[in-house]
Amino acid sequence: MINKKTYLIRNLSIVAVLILLTIVVIMLNRQSIQTYLFNLTGEEDVLPQISGMTQYLLTRLQPPLQTADDVPVQYADMNPYGVNTFLQNEVEPAKREKAMRLISEAGITWVRQEFTWEDIEIHGRGDFEDRRHEPYKSAWEKYDQIVDFAEKYDLKIMARLSNPPAWTRAMTDTVGAFAPPDDYQDYGDFVEALAIRYRGRIPAYQIWNEPNIYPEWGEYPISAEEYTELLKVGYTRIKKVDPDAIVVMGALAATIELDRQRRYSSTGFPTSPGGLSDVLFLQQLYNAGAASYFDVLAMQGYGLWSGPTDRRMQPRVLNFSRPLYVRDVMVRNGDAHKPIWLSELGWNAVLPESGLPPIYGQVSLEQQARYTQIAYQRMQKEWPWLGVGFYWFFKQADDREKQNNPQYYFRMVEPDFTPLPVYEAIKTQANQPPILHLGWHQADHWAIDYEGKWHPVDDDTATFGTALMGERGGASFELIVEGRTLDVMFGKATGLLKIQVDDQPSFEVLATGRTTVLDSWSSGQHRVRCTILQPPVLLDGFIVE
Repeated sequence: MINKKTYLIRNLSIVAVLILLTIVVIMLNRQSIQTYLFNLTGEEDVLPQISGMTQYLLTRLQPPLQTADDVPVQYADMNPYGVNTFLQNEVEPAKREKAMRLISEAGITWVRQEFTWEDIEIHGRGDFEDRRHEPYKSAWEKYDQIVDFAEKYDLKIMARLSNPPAWTRAMTDTVGAFAPPDDYQDYGDFVEALAIRYRGRIPAYQIWNEPNIYPEWGEYPISAEEYTELLKVGYTRIKKVDPDAIVVMGALAATIELDRQRRYSSTGFPTSPGGLSDVLFLQQLYNAGAASYFDVLAMQGYGLWSGPTDRRMQPRVLNFSRPLYVRDVMVRNGDAHKPIWLSELGWNAVLPESGLPPIYGQVSLEQQARYTQIAYQRMQKEWPWLGVGFYWFFKQADDREKQNNPQYYFRMVEPDFTPLPVYEAIKTQANQPPILHLGWHQADHWAIDYEGKWHPVDDDTATFGTALMGERGGASFELIVEGRTLDVMFGKATGLLKIQVDDQPSFEVLATGRTTVLDSWSSGQHRVRCTILQPPVLLDGFIVE
């Protein structure tokens, strides 16, 4: 019979062996465990990973967010690589062109460029002459050049329309340099003039910027109702002259602030930053009727203090998963068919020796590059409702901010065009063969390679009223799919297709309704090629599951 002392010693020995084995397993698998924790928490150090894992587990106890990943979404299927530019600040045309060329060479296809109201309609209503220096010239001149260079290098522009001139307010800049005009029709006149000038050349326009935080609404209290009125004016004026243009809501700033107005002490020191939570502001926009006046919702997508894989979802924590909260508000308000674009994204590589406060977080140049790559991968793999992501930013015209503004350290290249690791990382990533990931995708998705004659046609049976028609035998399309199944949604025409999946024997399908062309036990990557045997064929979309 074993006495209690022997029993206790034996159990303690077993526990000690188990602990030792656990430590050995952890040490042997330390890298894989840390990678696993990074993929949940976005943290790379051990203690933050342990803390982050606890927060993540608490996140899993919350009711799931509604993201409607299987709903068709318009304007979400274009090339996702974009970048912010400040080309209006470059004095030399040659530098504007060099920037556009380097952006294009990196595989980036979108630029978010300010068309600064105060720099175009400078001196008064309807006055587009720049008389700030002699000789006088057209205020449109450099912006015309920016559009010309974008076309030369096959880049699309999302024009940010903000920064009103002082003459638009009776109190001029005393109410804030970014405060809205007294008469919103002044903004409408500017927007319409710009849309007429660049009709068919600029595909997307953003109406204002960050209207939910100070100082983007000036010294006025943040107001979803007033911004909705401005948005309505901008939307209706653009659609009036260019119905095909994409109208983008002013980018929502990610914030947890709840004070609508910036407040000051008696000595003039700010006591409240002024701002309203992006999630609350968006709901107020819907309540004010804003849904009818934008095609794309824009928001900022900074990672701040954690990496792009941070999946902790807490309303008062700002991380790269923030779009999930915004998407949930959109779905609950019947806007699941609209996409989110990230008008700004990135990680800040402010140097410790600069002495600047890391108010945007702080990563190394290597982390900045790696995190940005992972961010674009996550956007494409997990969020089929998210379209373009504009990296913040390509370059500044000079380095005057280097010593006094941590924002400078988001840059992709130096002012002298020396590329940083993040530029090379995006270049590597964006030039990889594109992949069609999970979700519902339109026929003109950027990952689909068409050969032969295909063109858009009106089709009242298509999801968004337009389908791609192939009307000649031999025309084909090819794509790489990551998933188990691929269904093709065909329009009302009936044709015959030959399907080739990887190296398997080909087979034929009728191009009608919803048709499965890939059904595999493996959820890995598959190459699918479809060739028209008997035209016509109408393509509406693709569903990957």
